[in-house]
Amino acid sequence: QVQFVESGGGSVQPGGSLRLACAASGFTFRFYDMGWYRQTPGKQRELVAGITITGSTNYLDSVKGRFTISRDNAKKSVYLQMDSLKPEDTAVYFCHTSSGFYEYWGQGTQVTVSS
Repeated sequence: QVQFVESGGGSVQPGGSLRLACAASGFTFRFYDMGWYRQTPGKQRELVAGITITGSTNYLDSVKGRFTISRDNAKKSVYLQMDSLKPEDTAVYFCHTSSGFYEYWGQGTQVTVSS
């Protein structure tokens, strides 16, 4: 079955950096677009960054120039490098993919940006 193991969350001061990692299993990773979403209490989950099977990327406007999504098909992993973090980036971050029929989510990793 599809599984994601996310890591790299934590607490950081404004202006700091974190790198999230998501290790995937249970499907042919290189054939799937991947994404990172985030969610705060009382709000809908939003797409932060996506990467296609060809490596094309897209970003939420508020993170452009600060976040970078990447993938390593050999390691079946997707990463989110987050720089110049702001308090409004505080959220639970989720790894995601879709088969077109089903949505698959990781368990989430907490990112807290606070002084």
